[in-house]
Amino acid sequence: MTVKQEEQTAAVLTGLLMLESFTGRSLRVHPQAEALWVLQSPGLDPCPRECVGVGALRCWPGSEAPPGKGLGFAVLVEVDQSMEPFSRPQPALPAEESSSVLQKKSRVLVGVTGSVAALKLPLLVAELLKIPGLDVKVVSTERAKHFYNAREIPVPLYSDEDEWQLWKGRLDPVLHIELRRWADLMLVAPLDANTLAKLANGICDNLLTCVIRAWDLSKPLLFCPAMNTAMWEHPITAQQVEQLKGFGYTEIPCVVKKLVCGDEGRGAMAEVWTIVESVKRILEEWDMTRQS
Repeated sequence: MTVKQEEQTAAVLTGLLMLESFTGRSLRVHPQAEALWVLQSPGLDPCPRECVGVGALRCWPGSEAPPGKGLGFAVLVEVDQSMEPFSRPQPALPAEESSSVLQKKSRVLVGVTGSVAALKLPLLVAELLKIPGLDVKVVSTERAKHFYNAREIPVPLYSDEDEWQLWKGRLDPVLHIELRRWADLMLVAPLDANTLAKLANGICDNLLTCVIRAWDLSKPLLFCPAMNTAMWEHPITAQQVEQLKGFGYTEIPCVVKKLVCGDEGRGAMAEVWTIVESVKRILEEWDMTRQS
């Protein structure tokens, strides 16, 4: 396989993952797609929202192709009938009927680690920002940066470098403490196997793990495991998840699906809408306790 073919394959896998989130269907590359990859101008429309059967998926190697410039390629995709369709969220109630409007402005700190599910960070942040009265900031590990484009994150984004640049002397603020004070709720999505192991054992060797080690346990912390099925099924994973739950953290369980690596099984991060609904519910509950 040439370098360009590797780039195209990576772009297809990335595109499928994002398209699955958009359509709510489990998709796979059509069996005939290898012979049908075609270089085209960027005028090709992506598969429509209610995609069924076979549709066209536009991908850009390196995910950097300004409209009207460069070349993309099309690949056929189809609904994967061997996988369960995703559950779709129910339509939201009108504002006057919904309890999801927070009575007080709330602040959510999103932690993102080096799982391929970090591809969904832009979508996750966009959906969180739809919650009325919510402020969002993001803390990223260095490895997580491999999976998203920082320019697509419309909120403050922090990483290890910021921690050390901010502190120059004794009276300077300590970033992981400032973020811990700022947030009302912390959401770690995705939580990869490496960071799961660190948290379970109290290791704090980067900005994200330092925030969590200093976390106020009276505030909610949600975590969304994401890893390969073989890693998920290792006996130590269950022990470490239980350890985090023992700290008072809330697990948003991973799900069964076809993973980007091609394996099928449990280990994929929960769907974005599931995560967002969990955040809304817990914030509402916490908001009620603050009012009482």
